[in-house]
Amino acid sequence: MRYISPLKQAEGLGASHTGTVDHWRMTISAVALAVLTPAFLMVIGGAIGLSREAVLAYFGRPYPAIVTALFIVVGMLHFIKGMQIIIDDYLQHTERKVAIIFSVIFGYGVIAAAVFALAKMAFTS
Repeated sequence: MRYISPLKQAEGLGASHTGTVDHWRMTISAVALAVLTPAFLMVIGGAIGLSREAVLAYFGRPYPAIVTALFIVVGMLHFIKGMQIIIDDYLQHTERKVAIIFSVIFGYGVIAAAVFALAKMAFTS
């Protein structure tokens, strides 16, 4: 008779065979978003009502730019992984592959556009 611990038994289960790792990544990114969301809302709240030049100068400062970049990157990585889990649950075969490819392209596209916009604002001001 073989003894397998509950952890060893849980590792490698699920369609992707990385269920435990995926769960921890989603948990960590969710906690990071719980911390970043209020900071991001305060940063955006400070920019509301400013003129275009003032917004460029505001996001040219390190704190607003870093908080915004972290929020976008962590949020979109959380989105990508969450969409992959949802797609794995509800779609099959080619539909699943196409949907995952589009969700990953969309997520990384949003990250690239946001980081580019923040960099452009930082170097414009």
